[in-house]
Amino acid sequence: LWDNFSAAQTEMIVTKTGRRMFPGYRVKMTGMDPNAQYCVLLDISSVDENRYKFQHGKWLIAGRGEPHIPQRFYLHPNSPCTGQQWMKDIVSFHKVKLTNSCGNCGDGKFLVHSMHRYQPRVHIVQTDDVNTLHLQPMSTFAFPQTSFTTVTAYQNGEIAKLKIANNPYARGFREDGAKTMKA
Repeated sequence: LWDNFSAAQTEMIVTKTGRRMFPGYRVKMTGMDPNAQYCVLLDISSVDENRYKFQHGKWLIAGRGEPHIPQRFYLHPNSPCTGQQWMKDIVSFHKVKLTNSCGNCGDGKFLVHSMHRYQPRVHIVQTDDVNTLHLQPMSTFAFPQTSFTTVTAYQNGEIAKLKIANNPYARGFREDGAKTMKA
């Protein structure tokens, strides 16, 4: 799904109260020591220092962006957990939200600027104590197809169509109100 959105230049809606990402950020983990304890975290980092505009069907640099916002890490609620447990199922960050309000940060909400590009990143730390996360080596993973531009309203009609067709919560926007779009 992310590949389809990436091909259309993914946009994510950002609101003051916070909006969940769609597609949701989900990863499959492999290569962990099944008996070791791990904490898994997510952050959302700026791709660059530019502001963007959507013009003639594509995103273009529109000048210098807002100052970079230092991001907090979102600790996955299952942390710490054994490598065996992490590798058993897909790890979902469905509770993460994007906000453009300083007063609405924390608790799984990431403060972002509209019309800027961001990249979610997963971090894995081998530890059984969340209080020592900052003292342990961290492995970081980013997937280029998951980068996105933040917007307050969709700019690209193709993205709006993809979201309506694939997001089960967007059924009110479909002509027949169905859970999935008919081919």
